Amino acid sequence: MPAPKRLLALAVAAPLLLAACTTDSGGGSGGEGSGGGAGGGDLAFSVITHGSAGDAFWDVVQNGAVAAGEELGVEVDYQSDGDPQRQAQLIDAAVNSEVDGIVVSMANPDALQDSIEAAVAAGIPVVTINSGGDRSAELGAIGHVGQDEQIAGRGAGEELAAAGARNVLCVVHEAGNIGLEQRCAGASEGLGAQVTPLQVDVNDLPGAQSAIASQLQGNASVDAVLTLNSALASVAVEAAADAGSDAQVATFDLNEDVIGGIQAGDIAFAVDQQQYEQGYLPIVMLKLYAENLNTVGGGQPVLTGPGIVDADNVDEIADLASAGTR
Repeated sequence: MPAPKRLLALAVAAPLLLAACTTDSGGGSGGEGSGGGAGGGDLAFSVITHGSAGDAFWDVVQNGAVAAGEELGVEVDYQSDGDPQRQAQLIDAAVNSEVDGIVVSMANPDALQDSIEAAVAAGIPVVTINSGGDRSAELGAIGHVGQDEQIAGRGAGEELAAAGARNVLCVVHEAGNIGLEQRCAGASEGLGAQVTPLQVDVNDLPGAQSAIASQLQGNASVDAVLTLNSALASVAVEAAADAGSDAQVATFDLNEDVIGGIQAGDIAFAVDQQQYEQGYLPIVMLKLYAENLNTVGGGQPVLTGPGIVDADNVDEIADLASAGTR
């Protein structure tokens, strides 16, 4: 069995992981405004993300949160909405419900600031996840769980450079998401050359495929496409075929199509941020805080990645991805 690839960043507070062993859990779909709950103890936590309906990445986050609730005996309610104003309203509703803790992703910290600060002012502990880690402490959260997007992007750029890439298209799928901007900026650092950003809509995959193909047809020097979302990876593979381009495709995040693409040699690698942990660990952190006033990370984010999944280790990851935990 091949050894796992190195992590590109070290996780902070590794002892917490003893409570986060990977487990199978039923994969509920946490679409926009939809809820999924678990547990039934005295503590009730709300998880509110910016995930879009049907996004496999956020399904895995939800699976982690639900599993933690079941195993720790706490109630977990999962809600999501890709619109930052509606996400803020979900936070406000959780505050009005007097939940015992809130987990929130911050793709747009400015839009969520008032709602998060209102939660903190109401005495409700907040853990931020995924995006906006550099604003987490400022807004009063007790911790942040995720990857450093600049570091992750730099790692992707270094991998592409090592594979010979020189002219990279960086496909941004959510306008205004600062984490995605940081990934492209980091990729430029790692590559040693400026990447070319391309804005697409993750909710319009045919349109995204057409836009990528058009860029490849219009500039034959593009030798790599870096997508920032697993749903866009197979789209980029198809776009390269449409354009008659030999550009290699790499991506952030995993789903079954990405796993299959790596196994088939169509996708060079995926940057894995282990999003199951981004659902699971904050529930552990909130329970510890509620019962023992414990905090984790010492003011620094708890890093869940990044790591690289490629042909060397993809077979080890495949079964876990099918189970909804990677």
